[in-house]
Formats: sequence, C-alpha cells, structure tokens
Amino acid sequence: MQLTYFGANSWFLEVGQLRILLDPWLVDSLTFGGQRWFFEVTNRYQPPIPRRIDLILLSQGLPDHAHRPTLEQLDRTIPVIGSASAAKLASQLGYTQVTTLKPGQGQTLGKGLEIRALAGAPVPQVENGYLLSQRRDGRKLYYEPHGFAAPELVNYGPVDVVISPVVNISLPLAGPIVKGKTTALGLAQQLKPHYFLPTAAGGDVDYTGILDRILTTEGSVAAFKAQVSAAGLATQVLDPKPGRPYGLRFPPAQRSLPGQAWVQWLQGAKT
Repeated sequence: MQLTYFGANSWFLEVGQLRILLDPWLVDSLTFGGQRWFFEVTNRYQPPIPRRIDLILLSQGLPDHAHRPTLEQLDRTIPVIGSASAAKLASQLGYTQVTTLKPGQGQTLGKGLEIRALAGAPVPQVENGYLLSQRRDGRKLYYEPHGFAAPELVNYGPVDVVISPVVNISLPLAGPIVKGKTTALGLAQQLKPHYFLPTAAGGDVDYTGILDRILTTEGSVAAFKAQVSAAGLATQVLDPKPGRPYGLRFPPAQRSLPGQAWVQWLQGAKT
C-alpha cells in the first residue's frame, strides 16, 4: 500500500493493483461558489495529474472534496464512486461511469478491493467516509475528512490505516466543522491502526478571504503524537509531506498452525 498526499483533503492511493484519486484538488485555487473574496485556498505545491487513474473516489460534493476545476481536467471515462451529492456533480460534468454509494452500501472492484461507504460529516446532509478492504491480505484503510466517525465503525476494527483530521476547525456560533482534535485519539484507540495520517489542514496551502478571518484552528500533529504515545498505542502518526509517496509496511499476518483451529474448537466445545 502506498499513499501520496497532495494537500488539504487530496490523496493518491495505490492499494494492491488499483490507483485511486481521493477527493482530488490538482489545479487552480479552491473557492466556494467562485467567491474568491469570501474564501480562497491556493496550493503552493502543484501536484501532477497521475498518468494512470483507475478510480476517482469522492467523499462529499463540496468544492474541497469534489473540486470542479480538477474534475473538468480529468478523463470522463474514469470510473467515479461518490456520495449522492458528489456523484450528481460528476454526472453533470459528463462522467460516464458514476456509482452513488449511500452510507451502508458497498462496491467491489474486480476481485481485489471492497469500498464501503459509512456515514460521515453532516454538511448539512450526511456525506461519506470510506472503508477500503483488500480481500487478498485483509488490509483495511479508513478515510473520513471531518472527524465524524460512524458509530458502526466499531464493527470493522481493527483497521490498518486511518486518514482523518487531528485538528478542530471552527466557526463562531456554529462550532467545529472539522473536529479531529476532539475525536482523533478515540478513533485511534478504537481502530488501533498501524498508521494514522492527518488530513484536512495540511500541505503547502494559503488561505485568504473573509471566512478565513473568523475560522479558528485548535490542535496539531505534534500534540496528537504526544496523545498517542501517552495512551500507549503502537500507532505510527505520520505528518505527510505533499508529493512524497509513503510506502506502508505491515507486520506479517498471523496464521494458524496446522490443526490449531481444530484444537481451539475442541477446547471451546469442552467448556
């Protein structure tokens, strides 16, 4: 498994033989409704468009996840999986293979990877988080970019890799719209991942506009690392640098010795 961070919420995942562009922002600046005076984000790192993309995976229909200028640059024949709002945008842009996943629904790609949508942030409608599971080796990756973990996630642990925020980003009166500082440690304790990669507030990005003046940010990667260490977790917290591929290595999966399963069953039957 190899992951490359592009900044904000944008990732390139190489999972097994599949190359997945996740919430991509690759060109232009990022605005809401084209109102640069209200809020604009520019990325000093200009990620190249990957030469081969097997899937575009979109967690939300908002511009910081389904970035319209980026989607307009990509090949419309690339399959898209997204939340209802994201899938609607992709269809409007002319993508020819669009699948909508609602929380609780899943899609299997070939014979190797299952993508399951789980409830994510209410912004205001409930958008998606995703659990990616490799059938070959059982490795799992969980992604949710606002720190709103679904209650049913407890049924899918442990998870090998978590991509989720570790800071809170708040608006006056409205409170946190990203609540990673509040939820990240509990998520790590629940899922016990080998790796935790922060998202949402990283990368070489600059913010301008009226909205930026009233947003407040609490927490940091360093503070989260200290929390993980104090909690006695073996999780490795990475602070991903834009454009650098991170090849993740995992301990060998534990395998039962010949006859071990039968012995365990027999012991259980006796009790």
